[in-house]
Amino acid sequence: MFQVLKQTWALMLGVLLLMLGNGLQGTLLGVRGSLENIDSATMGYIMAGYFLGFLGGSKVTPILLQRVGHVRVFAALGSLVSAAFILYAAVVDPIAWWALRVLVGFCFSGIYVVAESWLNHSASNQSRGKALSLYMMVQMAGMVLGQLLLNIADPGGYDLFVLITVLVSISFAPILLSSSSAAPLQQSARSMPLKELIETSPLACFGILLLGGVYAVLYAMSPVYATERGLSVAQTSYFITGIFLGAMVFQYPIGWLSDKFDRRYLIIGVTALGAMVALLGMYFGDSYSVLLVVAVFLGGLSNPLYSLLVAYANDYLEQDQMASAAGGLLFISGCGAMTGPIIVGSAMTHLGLEWFFITLVILLSAICFYGIYRMSQRPYEVLDEASPYLPISSRTTTFATGFAIDALEEQQLEELEDSEEVFEGRPYDHEVIQRLDEQDPNT
Repeated sequence: MFQVLKQTWALMLGVLLLMLGNGLQGTLLGVRGSLENIDSATMGYIMAGYFLGFLGGSKVTPILLQRVGHVRVFAALGSLVSAAFILYAAVVDPIAWWALRVLVGFCFSGIYVVAESWLNHSASNQSRGKALSLYMMVQMAGMVLGQLLLNIADPGGYDLFVLITVLVSISFAPILLSSSSAAPLQQSARSMPLKELIETSPLACFGILLLGGVYAVLYAMSPVYATERGLSVAQTSYFITGIFLGAMVFQYPIGWLSDKFDRRYLIIGVTALGAMVALLGMYFGDSYSVLLVVAVFLGGLSNPLYSLLVAYANDYLEQDQMASAAGGLLFISGCGAMTGPIIVGSAMTHLGLEWFFITLVILLSAICFYGIYRMSQRPYEVLDEASPYLPISSRTTTFATGFAIDALEEQQLEELEDSEEVFEGRPYDHEVIQRLDEQDPNT
């Protein structure tokens, strides 16, 4: 891992600064909206704009890259993001904020594609899997640390908006200087229509649709909920930090379990436990200590679910279909994420703040019960053998997913070559066979 960091430290530093800025901006906007007396329903529409933009960016960015190249696209998107962050504070208006959120989501989608393509270009065949793991760790660490920056200045002023603009602007320098040339996009994956994907794995598609709503509620509406509950700025930042910390800590153990037995049992168990934790938050959320524990477990149980559902879908796919299927699942997740904040924002405004947790209970329970239903419809049969769990998230673009699959193929090939070398290198094999033949030619 140290060797990988040595090769890609400039790129990782740039990604860390990017995630610091992006992690802070979502929380800051939610808190600032409440301070500006923008109701939860309106904030739901504003926060949903990011996911709409992200979805659009994932479709448009590859076209832009082919036309003008990575460097120009990256510089243009970075400039737009910096401008949008300043305009948040300068133009306090719900319609303007919604448009800026769409723009920021669109730009970050493209920025992730470029950063991940350069990561692929920088990593060697032997280090590709470790590079992806390090990239995911840096991404999550930036999101966690970004929440803590909320405490260094007043959210009602300009300072924090200036800070996120500076962080994002500085992040481009190490990324642009880390590679002398840009890597082309991979186009080797076999295409897979969305209808075929849904027919192949209904549970993965339905689960990721609802999981998109879960993520939108947790990561977009949690600042609004915390501020409306009357939590201080420091308490709000720690509450959201708990969600991201749980997401980091639970990723490995759930991934380890997913490779041990029928993944549907794990999907059902994790979602059932998540629904119970959300119920705990609904009934005992008046205690801040309980709220922090709930945040850690909700983040920890929901974040690995995306990778788990993708791995389950991959169990029924050929390897050259996986990257294309990941693109379809990302689209489905985006559709759920766009509607999540709108629904929960309206519910919190008209029915009460407890609908923040009630919505999570409904979404996670629906995935759980549908998983139980699907177990009655077909046995757990996979193509050849179960697909390994890949540590990816709904923020990961299809390029990084293809990158992960390439790393997996290289690892499997190396293991196969090693096993063949061990077999061929055994000096006594031929002697044993010759002795058996001399004793009994029919052996």
